[in-house]
Amino acid sequence: MATDTAAAAAAAALLEARRSRNWLEALPEGAQPASMEDVFAIHALVAEALGPIAGFKVGAASPTADPSGAPLHERNLRFDATPYAAADFNITRIEAEIGYRLGADLPPREAPYSREEVLDAIESLHPTIEIVDTRFVSLGRDPLSHTADQASHGALVVGPAVMDWRHIDPPALPVKLTFNDRVVVEQVGGNSAGEPIRLIQWLANKGAHRYGGLKAGMVITTGSCTGMPAVEAGSRVRAEFAGVGAVETAIL
Repeated sequence: MATDTAAAAAAAALLEARRSRNWLEALPEGAQPASMEDVFAIHALVAEALGPIAGFKVGAASPTADPSGAPLHERNLRFDATPYAAADFNITRIEAEIGYRLGADLPPREAPYSREEVLDAIESLHPTIEIVDTRFVSLGRDPLSHTADQASHGALVVGPAVMDWRHIDPPALPVKLTFNDRVVVEQVGGNSAGEPIRLIQWLANKGAHRYGGLKAGMVITTGSCTGMPAVEAGSRVRAEFAGVGAVETAIL
């Protein structure tokens, strides 16, 4: 792809699918991303249309893999258990994740932020539920195109803040995900990225630069600890991290 015109065509197709709910078989010919730089260019154009950025999702395929992320928007974040309508989504899958909320800005700068500087900028840790969705007819097609589609984001529910969080080791946390009190996933860890602070450090040093950097109040969610099981309409969803707390929502 690698052209502004192609990125604009991809972004326009994704935005039209959101508006019309005519889901895509694929991005237009010649507009399919061929690299992560193409993906990030599409993210930025879609983000311009979706309104204020309230955070980011970020993840990695392994503890040593390069991270990738996408901006999250005020319109898709909730800080309470207000239910969602299943009809608002194309598909509805659930991921339990660990999120962080910033208490200080990390603006773009020439010198990279150290791990300690990133830790100092984090105010609180939160259990979160990400609702996975897609603007394509289904998941599992071209991986770069799905990543360009806001990394298959639907919505994010942010649970209660944990202020004393530095001692918490997310890869060692037991997590339990339930639908209508039925245990769907129960395990320890589960996030392919491993330790999450390096992901936020990547955002501060690279991933968020085109958006003006990271800002106080933003929520950063750091990848699924439970896979992404499908949930049916009429379900109460609860994600509980031992020693952290729980977050709930419902899909009606």
